[in-house]
Amino acid sequence: MAVCWPALGLSAAIGVWALAVALFDVPEIIAQSPADVLDAFLGVPGYLLGEALTTLIVIVAGFALAVAAGLVIGVAIAASRIVELMFAPLLVAFNAVPKVALAPLLVVWMGFGQQPKVVMALLVCFFPVVLSVAQGLTSTPVELAELARSLRTSRTQTFLRFRFPGALPQIFVGLKVAMPLAAVGAVIGEFSAGDEGLGFVIVQSGANSDTALAFAAVALLGVMSVALFYALVLAERLLLPWVRETTSQR
Repeated sequence: MAVCWPALGLSAAIGVWALAVALFDVPEIIAQSPADVLDAFLGVPGYLLGEALTTLIVIVAGFALAVAAGLVIGVAIAASRIVELMFAPLLVAFNAVPKVALAPLLVVWMGFGQQPKVVMALLVCFFPVVLSVAQGLTSTPVELAELARSLRTSRTQTFLRFRFPGALPQIFVGLKVAMPLAAVGAVIGEFSAGDEGLGFVIVQSGANSDTALAFAAVALLGVMSVALFYALVLAERLLLPWVRETTSQR
């Protein structure tokens, strides 16, 4: 039953899309009907799936690096008030910088290839991870802190047994925000520094006025992002079963 509602929502969206294209007689150069987009995908399925795999590798690599760096910096900010005061404003300022503006610089520094695309994905999705880690670690429930003190645990034991497990629900919130952003960053990187990937397909299709193929690439990117997001949701449910049992989630 849980799958039926998303399928119904998708069907409704596709129906509205097809109806709007037909009723308003939208020119093909602007938008294609769902049937035309499907035909474009079926015309070159191997090509699009191969480019999707390239983009998927960039997304996963950038996201993994963002998680690793975010954990380290988030723990440092949560552990030291001085570190927070010194570097938190810099992180906020850096997050405000439009990442598109950095794409040409990444090409100059790293050249064409996978590296600038992975770094772009990292930069776009990095901040939510840091924020969720720091916020989760500084929001340890009072009862857990009192339990740690009563057991006279060391600072390391307190972190591993109480603070970090208690922060995991908040951390997963940040991860679920960061995952779609990693896809956005990967595509931005492919716009600027790529000769492969779904972002490159979108740019080339737009340049060649092949709107149907561009829409097919966008739709495939959306499907891939949804799959990655729900993979994180599944991981959260498997790793943190106690969250659903102790909260009023529907």
